[in-house]
Amino acid sequence: MTYEHILYEVDGPVATVWLNRPEKKNAQSRALLEEMDAAFTRACADDDVRVIVLAGKGDTFSAGHDLSVAEGQNRAQMSPGMQGRYTRVWDLYIDMGLRWRNLPKPAIAAVHGYCIFGGWMIATAMDLIIAAENTKFLASHFQYFSVPYDVGIRKAKELLFEFRFLHADEAKEAGFVTRVVPAGEQVAAAQALARRIALQDPFSLRLAKLSLNQAQDEMGYSTFVKAALQTYVVMSESGAKELSEGEGSRRRFATVDRALAYESERGLT
Repeated sequence: MTYEHILYEVDGPVATVWLNRPEKKNAQSRALLEEMDAAFTRACADDDVRVIVLAGKGDTFSAGHDLSVAEGQNRAQMSPGMQGRYTRVWDLYIDMGLRWRNLPKPAIAAVHGYCIFGGWMIATAMDLIIAAENTKFLASHFQYFSVPYDVGIRKAKELLFEFRFLHADEAKEAGFVTRVVPAGEQVAAAQALARRIALQDPFSLRLAKLSLNQAQDEMGYSTFVKAALQTYVVMSESGAKELSEGEGSRRRFATVDRALAYESERGLT
């Protein structure tokens, strides 16, 4: 199987799925997400693979959704109106996100650089997150809205009200990140952890993951994520997520510019 937007590698019991659009900061197009989904399915069907690692090529794990003109043209081909947009969002983010969260094998995200919006969404779908010390997460009330479960209600309100980046060390303190490692070592660290996990009985790992996800679902996780999409759609239709000035792959939400400005004002860039 060949891919255009990702790379798929297997080393013993570990499959690594690489986001491979470094020239686009691994912005997430529909094609990239569909290739990720196919790669996860492939890894789960391979009995020799016991653990999955998700990583990104280049200097950024993922700068979020692809807002380029080309991707906009692809979106224009979907069914018209709110119904068409809702269906697209559900299929690409809710359906895929929950499916990835419930993969029958353990999955680890190895993140670095910027992990913005869609980057957060795919990282949180993994079971564990290894972050390089230079990682900067940016949350929003995005399509797959798990942030209150990821960092807790108070921290979620702080991040979304103030709208700022969550740095790797603070993300670990909040319980979102498993470990923080020096920049450039996140993939090796994630793969080493994956190999240790792979020593365990695969069926026991599958059942442990099922029980842990069920425990979270008893606290409303999946129901909340699905319900929060309705609020996202209302917000999206209101025009609250206006785009900044820019063309092609440089287009981004104005809220991202505000978060970057906050970093600059405090000398954190």
